[in-house]
Amino acid sequence: MAQERLDKMLASRGAGSRKEVGQLIRLGRVTINGQACRDPAKKADPEQDVVCVMGVPLRTRKERYFMLNKPAGVISATEDATQKTVLELFPASERTGLAPVGRLDKDTLGLLLVTDDGALNHALTSPRRHVDKRYAALVSGSLCADAAERFAAGVELRDGTRCLPAELVVRGQTPDGWTEVEVVLHEGKYHQVKRMIAALGGHVERLERLSMGPLTLDPALERGSYRALTEEEIETLFAACR
Repeated sequence: MAQERLDKMLASRGAGSRKEVGQLIRLGRVTINGQACRDPAKKADPEQDVVCVMGVPLRTRKERYFMLNKPAGVISATEDATQKTVLELFPASERTGLAPVGRLDKDTLGLLLVTDDGALNHALTSPRRHVDKRYAALVSGSLCADAAERFAAGVELRDGTRCLPAELVVRGQTPDGWTEVEVVLHEGKYHQVKRMIAALGGHVERLERLSMGPLTLDPALERGSYRALTEEEIETLFAACR
């Protein structure tokens, strides 16, 4: 494995933010092969060098992290007897241990994280974390005039469920009369965007997730394709969960 900056290596493996691990390094609390290192820019090989933080060896990352541009027609599950799952978009040799982070409906498109890091998966989907999720939607019907205000106050769904305050921005109209909107949620209830729009008089015709927490869908990633996350992207996800 290529060498990495010490502060970047520690932050991307959950030892703290870049600022926090930088302070630890400068205080001499990080060692490389038994020698204290006070330079955050010092480079080390996480597979060859023994890096310790306050005497505890840094775990070499073995987990895998992927960004998938989910197409319609596949479900967000690890396996299913009758329907195609998102894991079937990966080679069979790579699927072991992988799981989607949260769920997108079968017909919903866009950003889906896939990983074998169960702890990060749990942290990103935990209700108490309130990791933001941003969507673009095409809506038919007539949204009520105060839709944005009601989103901001917390929409009450038709079954009486109260949602956390969210954001709704109307982007324009399509030639066939649909409304283009952008939605930001701070929680993850079942079919939440569709149910919130329905409560305000509209119907979601198309839904795409654009971002989750600090991670935005790569515009160069074709529908149905995936790529490994960069170290910087992994680091931002860990930071979002602290």
